[in-house]
Amino acid sequence: MKRTGRTGRLAGAVACAAAVLGLAAEPPKQKAAPAAPQARQWLRSMSLREKIAQLVVIPISGDFPNTRTREYRKLVHLIRNVRAGGLVLVNVANGRLVRRAEPYELAAFLNRAQRMARIPLIVAGDFERGASMRVESTTAFPHAMAFGAAGDPAATRYEGAVTAREARALGVHWILYPVADVNNNPDNPIINIRSFGEDPQAVAEHVRAFIEGAASERQSPVLTTAKHFPGHGDTSIDTHMSLATIAGDRARLERVELVPFRAAIAQGVDSVMSAHIAVPALDPAGAPATLSAPILTGLLRRDLGFRGLIVTDALDMGGVGEGAASGEVAVRALEAGADVLLMPPDPEAAVGAVLAAVRRGRISRRRIDESVLRILSAKERLSLHRRRTVSLDEIAEIVNSPEANQRAEEVASRAVTLIKNEGGVVPLKTPANACFLILAESRRSTQGQTMADEIQKRRPEAKALVLDPTMADADLEQAARAAAACPVTVVAAFASVAAYRGDTVLPGQFPALLDTLLSSGKPLVLIALGNPYLVRHFPKVSAYLATFSTVGASETAAVRCLFGEIPFRGRLPVTIPGIAERGAGIQTGDSAAR
Repeated sequence: MKRTGRTGRLAGAVACAAAVLGLAAEPPKQKAAPAAPQARQWLRSMSLREKIAQLVVIPISGDFPNTRTREYRKLVHLIRNVRAGGLVLVNVANGRLVRRAEPYELAAFLNRAQRMARIPLIVAGDFERGASMRVESTTAFPHAMAFGAAGDPAATRYEGAVTAREARALGVHWILYPVADVNNNPDNPIINIRSFGEDPQAVAEHVRAFIEGAASERQSPVLTTAKHFPGHGDTSIDTHMSLATIAGDRARLERVELVPFRAAIAQGVDSVMSAHIAVPALDPAGAPATLSAPILTGLLRRDLGFRGLIVTDALDMGGVGEGAASGEVAVRALEAGADVLLMPPDPEAAVGAVLAAVRRGRISRRRIDESVLRILSAKERLSLHRRRTVSLDEIAEIVNSPEANQRAEEVASRAVTLIKNEGGVVPLKTPANACFLILAESRRSTQGQTMADEIQKRRPEAKALVLDPTMADADLEQAARAAAACPVTVVAAFASVAAYRGDTVLPGQFPALLDTLLSSGKPLVLIALGNPYLVRHFPKVSAYLATFSTVGASETAAVRCLFGEIPFRGRLPVTIPGIAERGAGIQTGDSAAR
């Protein structure tokens, strides 16, 4: 993998400036992929229908369903008969959210699926905080924005290496990460902490680092993905629900949204995922980028010189093809320049629609062959023709290592950022006298259990209550009365990013609870576990700190900072309007001395 040194950065800056000024600068081109004899042999052996099916990636939950279930029979049909080209791991089965997969169960399931397929399957996973996003008992890295707050691209590079290693041990070859979106919209309900921050150059640096780290694992090669092209950060709509729009002219896009994608391409990223967003400056017709030839073929292929795989975001999302049949959406995506159709609602209908489009002359056979050869060449580079299954015995030697988890915990600790601290209330002077209210996002969630345990471990006499938004008003009022007896109250609020939610505000009566606590006039410390912009709704809190992640390591790190065991070292990777600018962060202890 080519590294970007000083000369490379200078050339990139000149190219970017030329594009902004409208000069005819030749974009840096990715090197063409080497000859792929196995891929071409596979291609020659396929019918047209089989070629089209290779472009389809279908979802799996990672569970090992009973072989007599309808779910299993459908999967077998799609692999053996339809001959879908790949699988993508999601935590949804039959339309409902399910638990994260278990490592051995997932690997065994994938081994069986691989043995069903004539051509090896490529298996993808959006491992945005390492494999732990989808798989239990793997290294639990925090979200991207925590890495941005820690300000150490070397840590991101390490995450890339570990993620590649763990993914291949489980049978996953294609990491749908890093997120290259620049989150400069505080109301963004779906990118938010999935982004490294709002500064395009800083985001680009972390994007490069992750790609470089993943590529360093030569014994465990994976594909990496920059998403969501051409940039999903400046939106206030969840594209799982409806189409979003990015405003601004081409010059602004060059200064902001496109900077991390240019960096990813220069670093050799294997694939780019399209976004279901309209960008009038690039396509006046207002088509989603996923269905836009000016964006995918014109901008990404021609202007940015990208030669790798273009994969759509999930085609079952509400932000693409509103009102169009799923098969028609698949056809339009290929016409726009996409190579891989991710999660079409009806895979067979998608294959049938594309086949009909080819036979009618709407899409050429050559166009299909180009995309099929890209995906088959990727499979060859991954050596899937030599070995498509994984050893279950080797999993325990690779995943969830103590060293990797320690590094993940270090990032979580360095990320905690103290943004406001009136009267020096933090670190807590007398933690045993404080009241701790932990606001989980759902009744079934395990959020806050780690934090409560860490508090009780240090101060068994401290009051630490985990509340959920389904609790009766009377129960929340009782919690407020209990807190009123304490000289200081700490509220730890989880506000994660999730599809189809539409916002990242506190659920239920939690906002009213905070308002009640604030009205007492006593010091209130607010901890945002997740959405760092939460304080905008409660600007009168005495102290405010953010972890930029909801993982257990971030819960522990927040407690350690509160109790003064470690200093506050993080700096805001985003601006919180009316509260603090990017780069702000009250440093304490050793970090303050530096």
